[in-house]
Amino acid sequence: MDEFQGFPDKGLAFLRDLTANNNKTWFEENREVYKSQLVTPALAFISEFGQLLQKRVSADIVYDTRTNGAGSLFRIYRDVRFSPDKSPYKTHLGIFFWEGPGKKMDNPGYYFHLEPGGALMYAGKYQFSPDQLAVFRDAVADKEKGTELERAIDAVKKAGYAVGDIHYKKVPRGYDPAHPRSELLRHNTLYARSPVIPAKVVSSSRLLDICLEHCKRLSPLQGWLLKLRT
Repeated sequence: MDEFQGFPDKGLAFLRDLTANNNKTWFEENREVYKSQLVTPALAFISEFGQLLQKRVSADIVYDTRTNGAGSLFRIYRDVRFSPDKSPYKTHLGIFFWEGPGKKMDNPGYYFHLEPGGALMYAGKYQFSPDQLAVFRDAVADKEKGTELERAIDAVKKAGYAVGDIHYKKVPRGYDPAHPRSELLRHNTLYARSPVIPAKVVSSSRLLDICLEHCKRLSPLQGWLLKLRT
C-alpha cells in the first residue's frame, strides 16, 4: 500500500464537482478519479492513522481497509429509501476508527470527515441504540458517572472542541426535568467536533499528526463512553 501523502487536490475537486453533478451518469464517467484520488489515499490514511492511534491513543482501536462498507471507509452511496433527498451520492468522505467488539457503528470511536473545503475530526457515539440510550441516560443521571462526564466535556470544550447534540425537546420520562444535567438527558448522541482542518493540511502528510493531536485532546469523551460498556 502506498505511503499516505495527503488527499490530492483532484480528490477535493471531485467532491466539489460531485456536489454540482450528483447523478449516476456523471459519477460513472468519473469513477476512476474517485478511486485513484479519494479511495486510494483514504486506504493509505486508514492504515497509517490506525496504527498511530493504536500506538499513541489506545491499543484497542480497530481499523479496517475493506471498501464494502464494513470497514473504516464509509460507502459513498446514500441510503435514499426514507429520505426526501434522492441524491444518490454523499458529497463527503467518511472514515471511522472504533473501539469495541462487533460492528463499527455499535461502538464509540474517532471519525474523520472530508469535504471539499477541508476536514473535521470527531470523537464519540453517533447515535445510541435504544438499549445504549437507556444506559447512557442512567449514567448521566448518576452522581458519580454524570460528574465524570461533565469533567470530560469541560476538558474537550476548554481545548476548543464543540460538543453535541441535544435531540429531544423534553427530558425523557422517569428523569427529573430539573436535573442539573437535564440538557445531556435530552441527547440521543454524544460527540465532540474539531475546528475545520484547512484544505492545505488535508492535502499533505501533516494531516496524520494534526488528526492525532485532535484525537488525543478528544480522548476524555471517548474514554467516558467506553466505560458505559463495563
